[in-house]
Amino acid sequence: MYNGYVKVCAATPKIKVADPRYNANQIMELVKKNSEAGAKIIVFPELCLTGYTCSDLFLQDILLEGALRQLEYIAKETKDRDVLVFVGLPFMKEGKLYNVAAGLANGKILGLVPKSYIPNYSEFYEARHFTKGRKKIEYVNINGQEGIPFSTNILFRCTNQKDLLIGVDICEDLWVPVPPSCQHVLKGATVIVNLSASDETTGKDMYRRELVRNHSAKLICGYLYADAGEGESSTDLVFGAHNIIAENGTVLAEAERFQNETVISELDLERLVNERRRMSTFPAAEEMEQEYVYADFYYKGLEETVLTRFVDKAPFVPGSKSDRDRRCREILTIQALGLKKRLEHTNAKTVVVGISGGLDSTLALLVIAKAFDLLKLERKNIIAVTMPCFGTTDRTYQNAVNLTLKLGATLKEIPISEEVTMHLDSIGHDMKTHDVTYENAQARIRTLVLMNMANLYNGLVIGTGDLSELALGWATYNGDHMSMYGVNASVPKTLVKYLVLYYAETVVDEELSKLLLDILDTPVSPELLPPKEGAISQRTEDIVGPYELHDFFLYYVMRFGYRPSKIFVLASYAFGGTYDKNVIYKWLTTFYKRFFSQQYKRSCLPDGPKVGSVAVSPRGDLRMPSDAVAEVWLEDLRKLEDKYGVGF
Repeated sequence: MYNGYVKVCAATPKIKVADPRYNANQIMELVKKNSEAGAKIIVFPELCLTGYTCSDLFLQDILLEGALRQLEYIAKETKDRDVLVFVGLPFMKEGKLYNVAAGLANGKILGLVPKSYIPNYSEFYEARHFTKGRKKIEYVNINGQEGIPFSTNILFRCTNQKDLLIGVDICEDLWVPVPPSCQHVLKGATVIVNLSASDETTGKDMYRRELVRNHSAKLICGYLYADAGEGESSTDLVFGAHNIIAENGTVLAEAERFQNETVISELDLERLVNERRRMSTFPAAEEMEQEYVYADFYYKGLEETVLTRFVDKAPFVPGSKSDRDRRCREILTIQALGLKKRLEHTNAKTVVVGISGGLDSTLALLVIAKAFDLLKLERKNIIAVTMPCFGTTDRTYQNAVNLTLKLGATLKEIPISEEVTMHLDSIGHDMKTHDVTYENAQARIRTLVLMNMANLYNGLVIGTGDLSELALGWATYNGDHMSMYGVNASVPKTLVKYLVLYYAETVVDEELSKLLLDILDTPVSPELLPPKEGAISQRTEDIVGPYELHDFFLYYVMRFGYRPSKIFVLASYAFGGTYDKNVIYKWLTTFYKRFFSQQYKRSCLPDGPKVGSVAVSPRGDLRMPSDAVAEVWLEDLRKLEDKYGVGF
């Protein structure tokens, strides 16, 4: 396990009904194969040592004794394998038969968990054979191994991986109103395994999948669902081996039904623990009326886990076009409704916005137009101000002008070159020195113009800066950093592009669509330095780094609180083939330095609507001291230099 990941597996052996020896051999073949592939937890179906469909054969001593012998065999085989295995079998205790899940590791039977809810309806008649499990903690002896805990309240605890604590559901336990796993997670379980024998009927697979997915989300846990499959009796039922691995509402791996397919993935334990810590409504592990017993085990090796799970390089952007379009439509609505409310509250009939021909101001203007339409206000009261200066290119200027006119807003052109020159001269700055003073003077003059025009027209200045710029502090303090309402403040740059693209693809006006596509094709630039041969000379991503990387970093820093070294590993997986490790290391270091040093700008942000799970408003999602230092985070990054051969 590395950086909090544990490789897990849900497997379905092809069994023979009532043949424990054959079934145990099939199970061990899968244990060997998947443990050699790195799996640390392997879950098999309910009653898999005998078969779920043995019916009245469960009343035969010889079958029960055979299952116990094979359980002992599998347990011993785990001694030389670094793996925790869960298998299902029938178990006799004090004259009653129980449907149990056995946890096996380190050559021992760690514990037996009996099924809590015994279905006895429709095609199920388990109460004919099995007794409901109890929470009371008891101990049993099996073939010479003494003191094996027997209870529904057993948690399997890894002694050398602090975040790995496993609870057990058995099939029907998941389908009831309050599954046992709800109590397990309240006691601290981060992973739930479910040994199941869920037969197939039309449409049941969709319900089952959503049940597993939603349950993992509600409990903020990893959920391993291992289902019975081919080999079970087909007298009345067919089983599909619908194996599922889910984590906090996301299905990581899912078997193709009717194939007895093994699924394998990695659970991110740190993500689960961090999410529970972040959510104040998730209760702390607590004392309960019925106490728990811990079945301890350990892993000999905690080597780096090779990831097979998908790591999305654009976590803010849905992968499928239909989901992306829905997300864009929703975000544009949230932005417009936020502005609509602010305009209603202030009784403002006019807004002023700086328009540059770039992506952010384009999105802001589109949102403003939508808000005005919702309020039934005339778009001519949108005052779009273009303020050409030293770095303005003809392409961006023309796009700004044409976009304003296309949307029916009022265009104001106010060149600021002379005003900036006079200002720099008045403070004794050499115009030939193109430094930060030269650049920021332009941004602050522009903001001064917008603010005063807002007073002139009795309106509001609408900010255009996006979330990615705020995270990096790529905004001039009291320049483009300031407005009266910032509609893009929680929209990351990678998503800004898709919002504008969505508008371009759905707008009826073909000329407007072409115009928006050209804006999308324009390099991101503040245009504060003079052009070279008429083209943009200052590219933002050459200076601060690629926004797709920074948005990736931002997501995992803010959403899950990951340490820098873990984010580096994830970025290396996600962007492998696009950026080498040195490039990722360089810009991740830049991200942390800027993120910490620029907090003072975020501490006094204007109001703006939150649209997603990550935002940096000081009134909500990020309450961070402006004078915090990044040394602890940078030190964690420096540890990567020797391991991966990265550095400057």
